[in-house]
Amino acid sequence: MFLDEVRLVVRAGDGGNGCVAFRREKFVPRGGPSGGDGGRGGHVIFRATPEYNTLAHLYHKHVIKARKGEHGRGSNQAGAAGADVVVLVPCGTVVRDLATGEVLADLVAAGQEVIVARGGRGGRGNQHFATPTQQAPRFAEAGEKGEERHLQLELKLIADVGLVGLPNAGKSTLLSRLSAARPKIADYPFTTLEPHLGVVTWGERSLVFADIPGLIAGASMGAGLGHRFLKHVERCRMLLHLVDLASQVPPAEQARVLRQELELFNPTLVDRAALLVGTKADAISSPSRTEELALLARELGVNYVVISAVTGSGLEELLRQVFDRLGKP
Repeated sequence: MFLDEVRLVVRAGDGGNGCVAFRREKFVPRGGPSGGDGGRGGHVIFRATPEYNTLAHLYHKHVIKARKGEHGRGSNQAGAAGADVVVLVPCGTVVRDLATGEVLADLVAAGQEVIVARGGRGGRGNQHFATPTQQAPRFAEAGEKGEERHLQLELKLIADVGLVGLPNAGKSTLLSRLSAARPKIADYPFTTLEPHLGVVTWGERSLVFADIPGLIAGASMGAGLGHRFLKHVERCRMLLHLVDLASQVPPAEQARVLRQELELFNPTLVDRAALLVGTKADAISSPSRTEELALLARELGVNYVVISAVTGSGLEELLRQVFDRLGKP
């Protein structure tokens, strides 16, 4: 199951209490205070890992708690710190505080981590409160409470190239032809219900392609399915705008809807490196469609390529333009 959003409550451990104790040893009269300090409460830590590519493993973990610190003991013995809890999340996870909306971390690189809830400080034992006028303090400090936070985790896939287009534009077919990914393919809209990643190799180089569910007009405002997944193209270095040349919808209208929805969701996406891709060249009913695509590309100031994922025509040129545009790894 692909899951890219989850809400959690995280509770760090409370600090242990300081101890009230006095030395009681033979031949040591009035030994003085000897209460040890309480241990620190455990932190809750999120760490990015390539082991996961979805947040599904956290779906049922509504509350994550770290252990409390141990209380201090006599003979100046400090309590042990509570064990930290390390939660593994996929690379690309954004951690947000639900109460304030603050982004606590954007965990992109493997091994990157953040403390999302800090354990409480342990209380000081009575040995710290002895003074010349109060040599036998009968009190100690209580441990601090650990932090508690309500969080929202949001996964934004990390890919080099994002495939965007209207439903049934041929994105899944293209990804399956270029890589070993096997997304569901069928001749009806919204076949793809979740993003898919595929590694595309050309010569000795490789890039990660992401197939994003189809966009429709109003996707950025919640229409259709695309609005849930537009965030996954935010990290892409390049976008392929797929236009179905066999569709009754003119290429210019398809491109207009795509650009509009991308701009409404995130204005910077329109300025992202892009390539206009005319798909289903094997099923074109009118040769004028390729001329319309060429005219559209000139108007938008982008390169274009005409392909057929079924016959394989144009795929080599597509890969050449993509890999040349993104440069050497």
